[in-house]
Amino acid sequence: MRVVMLSKALITGVYQQKAEEIARLGVDLVVLVPPVWEDRRGRQVLEIQPTESYELRVLPIRFNGNYHLHHYPGLAKELARLTPDVVHMDEEPYNTATWLGLRAAERVGAVGTFFTWQNLYRQYPPPFRWFEQANYRRTPVAIAGNSDAAEVLRRKGFAGEIAIIPQFGVDPEIFHPAEPRQDSPVFRIGYAGGLIPEKGVELLIRACAGLQGDWRLEIVGEGSERARLAALAQKMGIGERVRLGQRLASGNMPDFYRSLDVVVLPSRTANHWKEQFGRVLIEAMACEVPVIGSDSGEIPNVIGAGDTAGGLIFPEEDVAALRAHLQSLLDQPERRRKLGQAGRRRVLECFTMAQVARETVAVYTKLMEFHHNRGRNQ
Repeated sequence: MRVVMLSKALITGVYQQKAEEIARLGVDLVVLVPPVWEDRRGRQVLEIQPTESYELRVLPIRFNGNYHLHHYPGLAKELARLTPDVVHMDEEPYNTATWLGLRAAERVGAVGTFFTWQNLYRQYPPPFRWFEQANYRRTPVAIAGNSDAAEVLRRKGFAGEIAIIPQFGVDPEIFHPAEPRQDSPVFRIGYAGGLIPEKGVELLIRACAGLQGDWRLEIVGEGSERARLAALAQKMGIGERVRLGQRLASGNMPDFYRSLDVVVLPSRTANHWKEQFGRVLIEAMACEVPVIGSDSGEIPNVIGAGDTAGGLIFPEEDVAALRAHLQSLLDQPERRRKLGQAGRRRVLECFTMAQVARETVAVYTKLMEFHHNRGRNQ
């Protein structure tokens, strides 16, 4: 089975392990990526990791950073050259890239699929609504990153099968605990991700301002809120305890997590967005670092509940509740240790890259079955 996957997300080096795992399952895989992706969170340049089992190719991109309009003018020619059986558009069904990609796949006799994180019901104006419906008709099996996204697909009229699979897992050999873990008298709090309003980083700074004890907050990322967050830390009188660093290369993230005592994802739901997964959570959990997340979107499902939970959950926007969780972990090192161990067990059970790859290849196999049955019935 030859599969072509187009994915701007796979410009991130550690994410490329997913492609390696898919290819190891016997798939003849070619991955197409842009050289760079730019949006409100900053500029992400392609990180090329050594490949063993698949081919990685770079395609020029138009309208970079525009989620609806971006596309790849050389894609149709590339598909004609590669003659795949399956085309996996690792993109939302409403955008131009997916519409052009699935249409080109049909022309070369391939069956296509798309991936969606869209967990809020939204109606788009033409032509994007038309693109979306055309992509639904061309796709017998779609991949949704969470159950809310699957429900949105059904509500918008998608009639095919839906597989619920996170876009990426983690490699537990790369994201692993510190050996041995070095205890520090300073409680180390971390955040990694976009510095944009919906990520709620200002809530984290406000919560930290009321903590009792010796602590430090390390924030890494890019985005429009950087200057405002730095000013807020100074205003709250904690500027010397808060460090705003630049976005880290994906290969440096494991060491970042291992330097921390807790990772916080304080996302807040907006009219246009709610947290779709929260990949930093599973990366930190894989490193046996406990996490704290708001109850926005998919976060509670990722962290888990009861004895299997890798962390704690607080109501969106509730600074006092977030501060209470932070204080409890600052005061209770043994609780941090137990939550960290539970988090790694949860990742190994539910969120490894190998598991995501197996479930994705099962979708490819099902697509091929649909394709063959359609051919016999014509």
